[in-house]
Amino acid sequence: MRAFITSAIGVTCSAVLVLPNAAPAGAAPDTSATAATEAADPAEVPGSTQSLPLSPLPDASTRATDAPSGTAEANAVQGLSRRDVHPFSLVGVVWDDADVELHGAVEVRTRAIGSDRWSDWQDLETHNAEHAADPGTAERDSGTVRGSTAPLWVGNCDGVEVRVIPEVPDAHDRATARVPLPEGLRLELVDPGEDPQQSPVAGTDEGDFEAAGAEFAGVGSGSGLATSLQASLQGSARTSLQASGQGRVLPALSKAQTETESEAEAGVAPGSKPYIGPRPTIITRKGWGADEKLREKAFAYTKSVKAAFIHHSATGNKYTCSQAPSVLRGIYRYHVKSSGWRDLGYNFAVDKCGNIYEGRAGGVTKAVQGAHTLGFNTDSMGIAVLGTFTTSDPPAAAVNAVAKLTAWKLGLFGANPSSRTTLVSGGGNRFKKGTKVKLNVISGHRDGFVTECPGTRLYKKLGSTRTSSAHLQGR
Repeated sequence: MRAFITSAIGVTCSAVLVLPNAAPAGAAPDTSATAATEAADPAEVPGSTQSLPLSPLPDASTRATDAPSGTAEANAVQGLSRRDVHPFSLVGVVWDDADVELHGAVEVRTRAIGSDRWSDWQDLETHNAEHAADPGTAERDSGTVRGSTAPLWVGNCDGVEVRVIPEVPDAHDRATARVPLPEGLRLELVDPGEDPQQSPVAGTDEGDFEAAGAEFAGVGSGSGLATSLQASLQGSARTSLQASGQGRVLPALSKAQTETESEAEAGVAPGSKPYIGPRPTIITRKGWGADEKLREKAFAYTKSVKAAFIHHSATGNKYTCSQAPSVLRGIYRYHVKSSGWRDLGYNFAVDKCGNIYEGRAGGVTKAVQGAHTLGFNTDSMGIAVLGTFTTSDPPAAAVNAVAKLTAWKLGLFGANPSSRTTLVSGGGNRFKKGTKVKLNVISGHRDGFVTECPGTRLYKKLGSTRTSSAHLQGR
């Protein structure tokens, strides 16, 4: 599996939450009939998606000396030459058939708004099929699902260049037949829109907060959204989100409060569910600005939550925690509008500062069926840590948040984070459909599918995460 290369990033686009839908002054966005831009009244549907078809590039655009070793000749490369486009912050490539893999490299360059400098070539993770609904499910067979790369967060940009380079099976034999690229390749440029009901202010770095011991560890003090959310958790003002009942934050509960609440909801006698971790603070879909008009109206449920699969989003690490809601809105729009899924694929997300976000809709306490681990979306939940952790260590705050979240959510269903459980495969490249598989209750994505996800560095943290999660449950 081709690894996502974060070290190749040169100039990233500006770290700004203001993402206007209009073209920047002096720019000449692509307005051809083949450049489809999906947008609506910003007051109703924040954000937009530009979908641009890719075509063969002229030799001069991708000389053999400019292409990576072992790739095809220049005339087989598809892409787009440098161009001005409407502002965007997240980029990916999709194609028609979700059952066809893209064998090759997908590379993009971007230009920040207000700059004439272009970034270095950045890789998009091409093997993304393992993040999807199970074969044979209504979501998978809806007819809307497309093949797609992982999306990449690039910040606020208005210029883009892309090339898709087919793989050559034998790098030493120039006569070897090239692997055909999938049909219908399109570049997807996502504008996640502004934070809801907030004054847009440039985000600040997560270092502005003391993450250690903080339940809500720094969504970024410069963001109006972050300030309001933090005030809600602290209960410092009558006008806080919590006091005003806007439902943007689900506040933390003590272990005793969590047990009492879960027992009441289940209608069982007190003390019947002793092994539940305290509920952590969760930023709801309303809190991070999910546009509920994008997803399908109905919810999909499974019987239980017997396991948690840990992922990384592979969107890169070049975001501040104040930008995390925007990153999540971008992934959500990419999953639904570009990839054709019913909703965001993950059940929960965690940012680098340890903030926890509600993912796929349907209720944070319920067994919502996601589209995160191909073959194992039944009786499980998916948690995505925002970032790429193949060669970069995940922040301690994020790892701790995963332990807190799993201690609570798995505890609601009686699952022991330090034990193992049995799931039935729905089909995939590691286990055939119908295979009964013994897995850790807290597993990495790669345990159920041959993939690099959740990245080697994050995967190595799962042992300590299991221990911490079980301890929080009181085991």
